[in-house]
Amino acid sequence: MTQQNWLLPSLIAVPFIGGLLSWLSEWIGKRMPRWIALFTMVLTFLLSVFLWRLSAAGEAQPVTAKPLWLAEFRLSWVPSLGISYHLALDGISLLMILLTGFIGILAVACSWAEIQRNVGFFKLNLLWSFGAVIGVFLAVDLFLFFFFWELMLVPVYFLIALWGHDHAGGKTKEHAAMKFLIYTQIAGLILLAGILLLVHAYHIQTGRLSFSYMDLLDTTLSAGTEMAIMLCFFIGFAVKLPIMPLHGWLPDAHAQAPTAGSVDLAGILIKTAAYGLLRFVLPFFPHASAVVAPYIVVLGALGIFYAAWLAFAQSDMKRLLAYTSVSHMGFIVVGLYAGTLISLQGLMIQMLAHGLTSSALFLISGQIYERYHTRDLNVLGGMWGSLRFLPAFMMFFAAALLGMPGTGDFIGEILILFGAFPVWPWLTAVITFSMVLAGLYALILIQRVLFGSPSRQAVMTLDAREILMLLAIVVLLLWVGLAPQAFLNTSEAAMRWIERLYAPILGGWS
Repeated sequence: MTQQNWLLPSLIAVPFIGGLLSWLSEWIGKRMPRWIALFTMVLTFLLSVFLWRLSAAGEAQPVTAKPLWLAEFRLSWVPSLGISYHLALDGISLLMILLTGFIGILAVACSWAEIQRNVGFFKLNLLWSFGAVIGVFLAVDLFLFFFFWELMLVPVYFLIALWGHDHAGGKTKEHAAMKFLIYTQIAGLILLAGILLLVHAYHIQTGRLSFSYMDLLDTTLSAGTEMAIMLCFFIGFAVKLPIMPLHGWLPDAHAQAPTAGSVDLAGILIKTAAYGLLRFVLPFFPHASAVVAPYIVVLGALGIFYAAWLAFAQSDMKRLLAYTSVSHMGFIVVGLYAGTLISLQGLMIQMLAHGLTSSALFLISGQIYERYHTRDLNVLGGMWGSLRFLPAFMMFFAAALLGMPGTGDFIGEILILFGAFPVWPWLTAVITFSMVLAGLYALILIQRVLFGSPSRQAVMTLDAREILMLLAIVVLLLWVGLAPQAFLNTSEAAMRWIERLYAPILGGWS
């Protein structure tokens, strides 16, 4: 690969250009924006697959003292402030971009019939959110990273506020969108403060300004300064993940969002926060991270059980699924702060698998809502004989959610538990019991939707588009679950580098 790899800026530019063309083409008719958006996300996904093949996916990469970029692109932007348009790709960001491209195709496809007004503007917001997410995964200039981090929030706000669903007796879509924006904007300001403090510390140390990832890695910080800046970064990412008790925005956002918005949120948007913790917090602040690791892991473990318990109490299908996402993000936190290679690799697989599984269940929720105009579990029931194909898909994805062997979710959770056990043995043993809770809420979801007396008149079966979406996710989940080595090899070098920085300080195991 060359130093200036133009595929990287192309991955960002394609969704932005496609979104703009979708909006401008709306005057031709509602179908044109849909086809342009679908072509755009398919092209984005194919570019990411091409990069994966070009990067010798499936072959382990060498481990170096600093991150080894598989591809890089850099242009000068504001040299007087040390800001550049610097994009870089390693195994972690490559896998996340592959997931983003695939989730983008699902989001466009699932909104095909659901969105009937302002279709072009809807596609613009949807595609721009994915373009900004790809920018987050590629940016290694912290100013550029923050630019994309904030940019991805605005389209999601419009998706919820303009095309969301209001429910009787519930909060409005505008309320949910504003709550999402307030939470994430406050977190973003805290993250910005951390970035500026880190740049200032580097400036004092070297006499020059720089937002470069590689430069800032060499910053020497006192214990107090490192802790303060680390907490700014951590809070900024923890709200988006979200970690309990900072999760209050997510259930409302999911409940009011259109199906494509929920797929975007659960499938990829909250993964940007886990990526931020992995990319910035552990490498930049290993000592401070090691100090707070026991407390954060306990918080993550509490979040696993607390969110699972709240999932039991939900009567809205999407709110139930939202709380399962909060619960599974607790596993991400445990795997991250255990800091072993096995737990970090499990974290990567878990992000891929959860992105696929949660997206599939939100797709099914949307398919049910389009037909029955309700997601109330007290009203639904008896769908085993009402919707052909849907019960089989729903049972598979519910089983995957609880970690059924053969699926990617099982590999991710087992690797996290195995990797965390040498570091947190008692806590890991307790967390293992949360898989029982996952089984319970998955079974409750199946029982209340599929079985019992039919309360709605039978309707037509799933169409070919809907079946194809769900089948594609089944294939990928089984691929990750049965043959995960290609994915593990892709991220191994980057994960080994993080482990070598963090695990010895934690007193972990290498």
